[in-house]
Amino acid sequence: MQDLHGLIDKTVAQLGYELVDLEISNRGKLLRVFIDKLSPVDVKDSVNIDDCVLVSNQLGNVLTVEHEIDYDRLEVSSAGMDRVLKKEKDFVRFSGERAQIKLRLGIKDESANATETTLPRKTFLGILKGVEAESVLLEFEGVTYKLALNNIDKARLSPVF
Repeated sequence: MQDLHGLIDKTVAQLGYELVDLEISNRGKLLRVFIDKLSPVDVKDSVNIDDCVLVSNQLGNVLTVEHEIDYDRLEVSSAGMDRVLKKEKDFVRFSGERAQIKLRLGIKDESANATETTLPRKTFLGILKGVEAESVLLEFEGVTYKLALNNIDKARLSPVF
């Protein structure tokens, strides 16, 4: 799996894109690759169908020639507006954006509504404020929380329309 991830990441990066996420399902028969542009010109410069076709064709060739992996279908798509945040640089890049973060282990709720008996909080929806000392800074209900990167189970952007 690590070899496959590294191979796909390298191939996608050589084409000028970032591997955002990789999903393998249906007993390894379906590969889903989510990409984003490495250096977008502006906010509106996002992945389009031509980008997906380019990456799909290249990955198909590379996986056939260099890495004998048994798969039936390869899907390449944009990471989307509600893209997954996995790497530290994702949290830095999208500082100022709204995100939903779910923790593995809950932390003390310090919001105004919390009481002494409030259970530890695991889910947050707030504004990303950057990264500091391997922790994501997230403003939630007027309080800035430091969420350890290694405690984040899932995180994704949550755009406001």
